[in-house]
Amino acid sequence: MSVVTRFAPSPTGFLHIGGARTALFNWLYARGRGGKFLLRIEDTDRARSTPEATAAILQGLEWLGLDHDGDVVSQFEGAARHAEVAQELLAKGAAYKCFSTQEEISAFREKAKEEGRSTLFQSPWRDADPATHPDAPYVIRLKTPQEGETVIEDQVQGRVVIRNDQLDDMILLRSDGTPVYMLAVVVDDHDMGVTHVIRGDDHLNNAARQMGIYSAMGWDVPVWAHIPLIHGPDGKKLSKRHGALGVDEYQKMGYPAAGMRNYLARLGWSHGDDEFFTDAQATEWFDLGGIGKSPARFDFKKLENLCGQHIAASDDAALLQEIDAYLSVTGETPLTEGQRDGMARGMYCLKERAKTFPELIEKAHFILTDTPVEPDEKARKALDPVSRGILVALTPHLQNASWSREELEAATAAFAEDQGTKFGKLAGPLRAALAGRAVTPSVFDMMLVLGKDESLRRIEHAATSETG
Repeated sequence: MSVVTRFAPSPTGFLHIGGARTALFNWLYARGRGGKFLLRIEDTDRARSTPEATAAILQGLEWLGLDHDGDVVSQFEGAARHAEVAQELLAKGAAYKCFSTQEEISAFREKAKEEGRSTLFQSPWRDADPATHPDAPYVIRLKTPQEGETVIEDQVQGRVVIRNDQLDDMILLRSDGTPVYMLAVVVDDHDMGVTHVIRGDDHLNNAARQMGIYSAMGWDVPVWAHIPLIHGPDGKKLSKRHGALGVDEYQKMGYPAAGMRNYLARLGWSHGDDEFFTDAQATEWFDLGGIGKSPARFDFKKLENLCGQHIAASDDAALLQEIDAYLSVTGETPLTEGQRDGMARGMYCLKERAKTFPELIEKAHFILTDTPVEPDEKARKALDPVSRGILVALTPHLQNASWSREELEAATAAFAEDQGTKFGKLAGPLRAALAGRAVTPSVFDMMLVLGKDESLRRIEHAATSETG
């Protein structure tokens, strides 16, 4: 069987972090088996669905690198097909016309509540003779079996058994002829050839009701996998109070997409004790049996740790492209060609221990800043008169050094020894001179990336300027 999975978000807002993980699980499962990963926008709720939300979902998936097969399917555009299936169920006797009004349904439930009975609505029209049908608005309801059990063999939750007398005769078509979401989902999944439905466990009860449609239509039931929701660190359902909820916010905070994919994959799924892994490994390893039954807890420290590892392991050119995209979505000034060249040369010393792009860009300040360098407050303190005197004395030693790490380290070490001091005393003024910052990459890395002329120009300027 060729695997077909789908991600089916509602376009009522941003791409939620939980939705992103659902999409990732579906993508990994399909890609790891040579199958298809399809995208359907469930836009039947016309009042809340917006083109902007659809665009945000597509943009979020694109940033995460979750490519889909075929065209994006609009659920709303399939309304005629959904209604056609409802009529087919009606013709088969698997569904019926219900003329009960909202007032009658409410009255039924009130009475059932008073009598301590189930408030599941039991329509008096279920087995009514069509000859008794009034000329009045009606809905079409599915005839749910009233005895026996519906069994969901779920790949995550295990065997779930629901008594049929706990399921109502759900509405398929409203009185205005429009199909309900529960019908549309089943018809779309069948027509799209979906073999595996991997979604949040808040849909588990829906599966039992949807199986009634599959059964009545004689369609193959997909493999179910209902995954637990994501909770915050306090064990409560993830919400705004825990921090960012939308994928777009994580991109704007400067997390790399590869780190985000790794973290989301690990959030509720495991492969032994592996924490850091590549896309290729995740694709190869991912299976439904590795998904836990308990809700996963979102942990920003783990996310940052993994993102740092992915930045360190990334290809330099790919990293620069991601930084360009980050600057674009945050409205920051794009890199000049000169800055890009400098970043490319210096990436080896920038990406180590940077957990986000803002951290990496801050480390690259010595490349991105203009000459003469304007020191910040902490750096200014490292350029007192004594320190400037040290830079003046050091400059000829650097001018005579060939510009390699070994030569630069030897020249500064020899100078420090002559001065009866340690290199640490030179490092502060050099950082301030080269970057205008107190915390920077190694001074030797900065000198190598900047080159001899630019490094000496900055050191001479700092040595002779009244910044202290």
